[in-house]
Amino acid sequence: MGKNFDGVVVFDEAHAMANAAGGKSERGDVAPSQQGKAGLRLQHALPDARIVYVSATGATAVENLAYAQRLGIWGSEDFPFANRAEFVAAIEDGGVAAMEVLARDLKSLGLYTSRSLSYDGVEYDLLEHVLTEEQIRIYNAYADAFQVIHNNLTAALEAANITSETGTLNRNAKAAARSAFESTKQRFFSHLITSMMTPTLIGAIEQDRADGHSSVVQIVSTGEALMERRLADIPTEEWSNLHVDVTPREYVGGYLMYSFPTQLFEEYSDAEGNVYSRPVHDADGNPVQCREALRRRDEMIEKLAMLPPVGSALDQILHHFGTDVVAEVTGRSRRIVKKTGRDGVDRLAVENRPGSANLAETQAFMDDDKSVLIFSDAGGTGRSYHADLGARNQRLRKHYLLEAGWRADNAIQGLGRTHRTNQAQPPLFQPMAANVKAGKRFLSTIARRLDTLGAITRGQRQTGGAGLFRAEDNLESPYARAALRQFYYLLHQGKIDGCSLTTFEAVTGLSLTTEEGGLRDELPPITTWLNRLLALRIETQNLLFEVFEQLMTAKVEGAIAAGSYDKGLETITAESITITDRRTIYTHPVSGAQSHVLTVARKDRVRPLGLPEALAISRAEPQAVLLVNTRSNRAAIQLPTASLMLDDGAIEHRVRLLRPTDELRFGLDALAETHWQPADRKLFCDHWHAEVAAVPEFTTSTFHIVTGLLLPIWRRLPDHDCQVYRIQTDAGERIIGRHIATTLVASMLRNLGIDHVPTLAPDEAWAGLIDGRIGLQLTDGLVLRRSRVMNDYRVELIGFTDAMVPRLKASGMIAEIISWKLRLFIPTAAPGSAMLASLLERHTLVGVTDRMAAA
Repeated sequence: MGKNFDGVVVFDEAHAMANAAGGKSERGDVAPSQQGKAGLRLQHALPDARIVYVSATGATAVENLAYAQRLGIWGSEDFPFANRAEFVAAIEDGGVAAMEVLARDLKSLGLYTSRSLSYDGVEYDLLEHVLTEEQIRIYNAYADAFQVIHNNLTAALEAANITSETGTLNRNAKAAARSAFESTKQRFFSHLITSMMTPTLIGAIEQDRADGHSSVVQIVSTGEALMERRLADIPTEEWSNLHVDVTPREYVGGYLMYSFPTQLFEEYSDAEGNVYSRPVHDADGNPVQCREALRRRDEMIEKLAMLPPVGSALDQILHHFGTDVVAEVTGRSRRIVKKTGRDGVDRLAVENRPGSANLAETQAFMDDDKSVLIFSDAGGTGRSYHADLGARNQRLRKHYLLEAGWRADNAIQGLGRTHRTNQAQPPLFQPMAANVKAGKRFLSTIARRLDTLGAITRGQRQTGGAGLFRAEDNLESPYARAALRQFYYLLHQGKIDGCSLTTFEAVTGLSLTTEEGGLRDELPPITTWLNRLLALRIETQNLLFEVFEQLMTAKVEGAIAAGSYDKGLETITAESITITDRRTIYTHPVSGAQSHVLTVARKDRVRPLGLPEALAISRAEPQAVLLVNTRSNRAAIQLPTASLMLDDGAIEHRVRLLRPTDELRFGLDALAETHWQPADRKLFCDHWHAEVAAVPEFTTSTFHIVTGLLLPIWRRLPDHDCQVYRIQTDAGERIIGRHIATTLVASMLRNLGIDHVPTLAPDEAWAGLIDGRIGLQLTDGLVLRRSRVMNDYRVELIGFTDAMVPRLKASGMIAEIISWKLRLFIPTAAPGSAMLASLLERHTLVGVTDRMAAA
């Protein structure tokens, strides 16, 4: 190409470069990927090349947009972000609404285009597996086994001198042992739940085949590593007649055999008298094993071997239907299959899979030679399994999402395999779930990332999963985090019946208290809490999760009542919507794209609940009570509703009052203090009828939204309300914008330098600053004023952020650290006036303070 190449470079599947700049995780910094770094190096090496990024799943987190440097979102004059870190921080502060605005603004600037495959006709049906009594017994047995392993792990760490009664002697060894245990536990229960759901899936596939449909099963893990490890222990001459089960239990066995801490450590003291420990080796340099730890390990392996095995999902399906029916599109190079010998006896044997196996299996499915296809991540990108008009198999595809995994982009790529253009009919998507409360852990992560994916790639969070997951599946929302913290408070105060703090810490391995007995400041996050819940007995999971769900419901209802609940992009429907005022508040200097504040008048038809319908509802509910308010003469029907757990742990039993035009909710105690009293049917009917007759046919209201290009002015908009609305006016105009409270419109206009903006030439402003007569208020929270520093007057800039510093210093400002604080000054010499003019071009003047009058 050459360094001067000015042609087009297209990055297909650009999301593979998502980790181009690294990031943060719960365990610390995440290093950038080699693939992402290579993509950035290519873009830097060809500065004149035209870059195109192509992806169906561009990013599931804002920081994953690091590869898209050429968009110019940061480090350019178009957006108010000096660097990538400042951009990421601002968008994350704005939440998913800011991500929705980001996608739409990039489209407005001509930097981005997005097409979405229509999901019209696609149906969704959650297939839930209810654990049988035998499966609950097996699950509880494994939960008890992990509890034993956890207790023995603690004892083994102490026996091996990694820990002691006084504390930790070797932090690295303890952390490695704990990490290996927790990751094994999480992986194991994920596979166990998936395996336990498989019988329900097999029954559904049997029904599909009887109905003449084709089944497609999406999984993440194939268990290849387990199988290879197991086969390595078996002589190759026995591979044609195996007597072995490769199940998720192998994860635990492998952990106990290879990762359970058995090496002996010895104590030593450093020069300051601190006691630590280090590994012990014999004269030949071989590690010395701790006999006590080995004994405990061997006892646990024996107990584990007695537990019933649960086969992996992939093998269960293959062994049930056979390879003549199931097409496997995975990355496995060999597999264990069931074959019938000449004597009619089924045997397990190893079968090699050539590199071309996936192509042949896909073709067999599309040619209708095989009616079931199961694919993993290796077959989740770039392949087509839909009812193609050019294929022989045009049957209805039943797409089962058996295992969603952790990556939302991979899940969406997989779902796109059966829903593509040129198809005879759309598929039926059936995500699967088990009635294991903590199993929501796996749906939660992907539901949250799908919201982000839809917001970044489509400008609307609900499009990320095409409606596949519900909002309540997301357990990583701010409301869930607040509910979890309240859960910890209640646990610490002993207000959760059936589970004490000591019991919870013992069964989960989580430490919630300090040495003084108080609650820690840094409590385990929701993901860790859900992970630890997985390894508890089913009844304990249900108990704890029910408390958490009640707390979260209370938090959500409180946010809704306060008007702060973030519903995402919401479509406003009304009898009439008209724009009564339109004002341009910003024009982009390059593209000409504009931002507007609109005053919207809406007219809504009032549809009160009629008396016949109200009476029908009261008859249908045995606990319904007819009420009349003795003070206001209003009527209502008292109906039961869900109870709430209050912040102090008390259960509030509540009722809802159904009225002609609204609905109220009361605690039973609060209701008793009101003027609502039971009434006979005639009095109730008279008041209800009178109230309905007095209701006007229409109501009118006014609200304000900012629409058009928002990202360049994002910091100047009020930050307390990020609700995004979609409206269609009576004239047919479609508008998407961010809601602005009426009380904040005036201050927003002042922030943008529109209303009451003083007119002051840069030279006049500079003279006023030098003399100390005035101070200048600029947009983005910046203030210029004269300060006395070391007996000398200087012009100082305050209110800047960390990310602004490099750009401000590059413009000529002087940075000095005074009393360990960074301060910025404009030189009072000749360039000062020119620098002020340049600063005012980027940060508009919004106010002038008379400092002499203030003094």
